[in-house]
Amino acid sequence: MVKKNFSQSKMSDGRDIEFSRELADQDDLEALERSKAADERMKSKPPMKNK
Repeated sequence: MVKKNFSQSKMSDGRDIEFSRELADQDDLEALERSKAADERMKSKPPMKNK
């Protein structure tokens, strides 16, 4: 097993997904668009305050 040094890689979103546009069907492409939209909403959302 190869261990990856995460401290030297860019920040991960916690997902380890392999995706191929060549093998994607319409449902996959729609899911990809929904995922991108959700990521954008999270980026524009103000951070939560700690209580």
